Amino acid sequence: MGKTAKIILGLVLGLLMVSGIALAQEDRKGCKDHPLFSRMEGFYIARCEKKDFDAEEFRDPETKNKVTVEGQKYVIEYSLKKGFENKHSRLQISRNYLNAIQKIGGIGFENDPKWPDSTYMKITKDGKEIWAVVYQRLAGLACRLIIVEKQAMAQEIVANAKFMAEGLSSTGHVAIYGIYFDFNKADVKPESEPALKEITTLLQQDAKLKLYVVGHTDNIGGLDYNMKLSQQRAEAVVKELVSKYKIAPDRLKAGGVGPLAPVTSNDTEEGKAKNRRVELVKQ
Repeated sequence: MGKTAKIILGLVLGLLMVSGIALAQEDRKGCKDHPLFSRMEGFYIARCEKKDFDAEEFRDPETKNKVTVEGQKYVIEYSLKKGFENKHSRLQISRNYLNAIQKIGGIGFENDPKWPDSTYMKITKDGKEIWAVVYQRLAGLACRLIIVEKQAMAQEIVANAKFMAEGLSSTGHVAIYGIYFDFNKADVKPESEPALKEITTLLQQDAKLKLYVVGHTDNIGGLDYNMKLSQQRAEAVVKELVSKYKIAPDRLKAGGVGPLAPVTSNDTEEGKAKNRRVELVKQ
């Protein structure tokens, strides 16, 4: 290779390296800041992801205890542009996030105020509980921001008639998690239709089958109240099956047991959700 060709090749490689550095300092395509937080000077988004439903472990800023939060999850990883590598201290980054969350009514704490490598935050905004953590001391990154907007998972899979029949045959009862009610109410919500159709199919496939429809609650509230609410919800399900799906009234009987037959502990939100259910019991 001649001297001129080598010079030209060197210039081309140099331009490619410069353009690569420039591109690396731009936000990753499709990524943006979460609405809750802006970014510090010199930051760019190196990577991001969003999941409709996931879990993350946080430390509660009030109790300092570990807590697992489920909901819509965001991960945003920030790197520093050239020239900003030594501009921000860990304490400065941590305090910026703490001040931002406190300014809008949230709370937070640094696991080590002198050398913070994780900063936990929490806020209730527009009726939604939002948890966040900023991790530092990560190779190649200024920080990683993880945010979970707490919410229950939208149930997309409903047990079908075959599954219900197998449960009734093997144990005499089966839990149905696709029947929904508003908080403290007994009206069956429209999104319960897929589950109600499967119960109808179950009864149509076995003309001799008769069922107790049993309402269950978690342990929030008084016993008498929950006993009454669970009975009302079971009656609402029976009414829906009889009036809308034309099931003979003598094949169904409603009952409510409130919080007296939990399937798991009520100490977590996940446990409470499992205990709030309707069960079919073979008569």
